[in-house]
Amino acid sequence: MANRARLIFFLLSTYLLFAFGFGAESESYFHVIKVTSLLPPPRCSTPKGSNHHENRKGVLKLDHRYGPCSPLGHRGKPTLREILSQDQSRVNSLQSRFKAQFRQVEDTKTTTLPAHLGTLIGTGNYVVTIGLGTPKSDLTVVFDTGSNLNWVQCQPCAGQCYPQQDPIFDPSKSSTYLNISCSSQDCSLLPSATGRSTRCAASTSTCVYATAYGDGSFSTGYFARDTLALTTSDVFPNFAFGCGQSNDGLFGRTAGLLGLGRDALSLISQTAKEYGKVFSYCLPPTSSSNGGYLKFGSGDATSVKFTPLLTNPNSPSFYFLQMAGISVGGQQLNIAPSTFASPGTIIDSGTVITRLPMSAYVALRSAFREFMSNYTMAPASSLLDTCYDFTQQDTVTVPKIVLHFGGNVDVDVPLSGIFSIHSASQVCLAFAGNSDASDLAIFGNHQQQTLQVVYDLASNKVGFEVAGCT
Repeated sequence: MANRARLIFFLLSTYLLFAFGFGAESESYFHVIKVTSLLPPPRCSTPKGSNHHENRKGVLKLDHRYGPCSPLGHRGKPTLREILSQDQSRVNSLQSRFKAQFRQVEDTKTTTLPAHLGTLIGTGNYVVTIGLGTPKSDLTVVFDTGSNLNWVQCQPCAGQCYPQQDPIFDPSKSSTYLNISCSSQDCSLLPSATGRSTRCAASTSTCVYATAYGDGSFSTGYFARDTLALTTSDVFPNFAFGCGQSNDGLFGRTAGLLGLGRDALSLISQTAKEYGKVFSYCLPPTSSSNGGYLKFGSGDATSVKFTPLLTNPNSPSFYFLQMAGISVGGQQLNIAPSTFASPGTIIDSGTVITRLPMSAYVALRSAFREFMSNYTMAPASSLLDTCYDFTQQDTVTVPKIVLHFGGNVDVDVPLSGIFSIHSASQVCLAFAGNSDASDLAIFGNHQQQTLQVVYDLASNKVGFEVAGCT
């Protein structure tokens, strides 16, 4: 009976949309779209009104690292299937870290690399360009809310360095570069070692860092300080970072990583006096758009809705949110709130596809398929099992998906976040279910597209604003 009522509701709503012209998204529970608009343009484009990154204090231009707007070029661009495989590797790493099974690499001599690095990854999908050193070197790095340590590859690459787009940072050419000593308090903050002796380069008494990802990717080298320039007016002397002498993994020709986690060594903590532990970003709707930005400090948005930011002692650097439910096509799904209570939900800038507890995902999938029952299904793609063939359609009507969070905050998933698109013949629902009840739910970056996402660590809250890129 419930399934029949939902289908009748869908058909009636679709009729009203066309019969009475209720085309605006705000006036319905559905998206009515042209199939041709689902496919991203092959060239870089700038959405109208996207000027957040132009000459503003504390604001960096943000790009998808595999798209035509990326400063990294197109060499080594993975297929969508490979991206999904890489995404699952990242999720496995996050899950194992949460379960205390993740461990840092202590000694590069004992590091075991996978036989084939081509399908594994440990970092995120969006990049920004920063300046490091005096005179500054411009470096394109991944930013990642799931990581804390900041690091870049450094000359002379005594071990090994992977190929990157920018010239590798040479500390000998920076007048403000300083190695951190083993005896410093900063060195003791490194999470990569259990004893002080393992943090020391014996010949120089220089602090050594080591960070590894669940897929075998790693970076090791000297822990150091130098001048960081986020913009021409946002300059931070004595910024602590890893100067990588031995690095490997699929980092996509980036120079390194910018950690936006919550611990003492992250960029957010090191710039707290200037920005008050507040940052935000907006991810563009497609990899072909350059309208995204990463912004530090409090913003000027007036319509941001905030949900409480939670902390889990097992992983205090992760950003936990209280997820409360899901609606599809204007109807809230019958999911017990306890489904999301344990082990919890995190928001992550580096995970692509949102992961849900299996029972919640099954409810979402069932409702979505009912609303889409008039369309031809296509074969599953990797971890995505609800796909459609739209080649015979000019337009399609898609139910909106709303994620409900604590504090009565409802996040309307943008249209670009509902589907993962291989081609018009394989358009897939961009959500997946966890395989284990002990796995975290993860609010991924694909569903965050076009939202302004505000992290206010000082007030322990995370906010969302619709159409944040414009």
